[in-house]
Amino acid sequence: MNRTTDLFLTAIAPVIWGSSYIVATELLPHGYPLTVSLLRALPAGLIMLLVVRQLPGAEWRGRVFILGALNFAIFWAMLFVAAYRLPGGVAATLGAIQPLLVLFLARFALGNTITLLGIFAAISGLIGVAMLVLGPSASLDPIGIAAALFGAASMAAGTVLTRKWQPPVSPLTFTAWQLTAGGILLIPVALIVEPGFPMPTLTNLAGLIWLGLIGAALTYFLWFRGIARLGPTTVTSFGFLSPTSAVLLGWVILGEQLSPLQIAGVVVVLISIWLGQRAARPKPALAADMTADNSPLAATPKP
Repeated sequence: MNRTTDLFLTAIAPVIWGSSYIVATELLPHGYPLTVSLLRALPAGLIMLLVVRQLPGAEWRGRVFILGALNFAIFWAMLFVAAYRLPGGVAATLGAIQPLLVLFLARFALGNTITLLGIFAAISGLIGVAMLVLGPSASLDPIGIAAALFGAASMAAGTVLTRKWQPPVSPLTFTAWQLTAGGILLIPVALIVEPGFPMPTLTNLAGLIWLGLIGAALTYFLWFRGIARLGPTTVTSFGFLSPTSAVLLGWVILGEQLSPLQIAGVVVVLISIWLGQRAARPKPALAADMTADNSPLAATPKP
């Protein structure tokens, strides 16, 4: 597949993630975010393991659990703490700092070059998300702010390490390992913090199936595949599509109104993503190497 196809497939993931808010609020029981995260990650991971029929070797288990914690257990836990303690707009805006963090983490972990255009794209995307979701009555809570920033840092570190630690397996297998590990780590937290999860209704099951099979298994397969093929600094700007998708779905499905500021925010986000792709585009001398060498194993950066 060419680079354009890889970019398109990767962008599908955050667009689908934008549906998580509507699914969670309209189809799932309220007050059990960690249990929902567990039911989103673990069944999807186990189903994928049944498909790939391959477990990580001893040398990869520790890394897989670190990635499962960063990309799922810690990230989702902090995400929900921030969502409960902050208005959604504030939480989404703080979370949008992730692409900027990825730029600097990739510089130290992978040796990637930081460009002024890349920094400008990340900051403009952050501003675009703020225009989309930040309301005038937004209130600030120190714990919520800390959780949102810690969650963004966790996902940023997971994105970079997913690129740095590329096992000699398919992206589907790597996704299965991480989802399962993240789900296992969420079990004790969910049982302690949120006991008594109600018996799911058919509506609840439909929501969990969407979040698990589509919103986790499919999307993270596409996301991790994109990281392996394109690199973290290329794919991270697509994260701005998640709050953009959430706002647009609220307009289409729930009949929410879009203000002129929000419409301008959509434009700013799309421009920032385009700039981010230009900033991360490999030099001509490297582009030929990436085209000839697309396998996750071959894409593993040199230690």
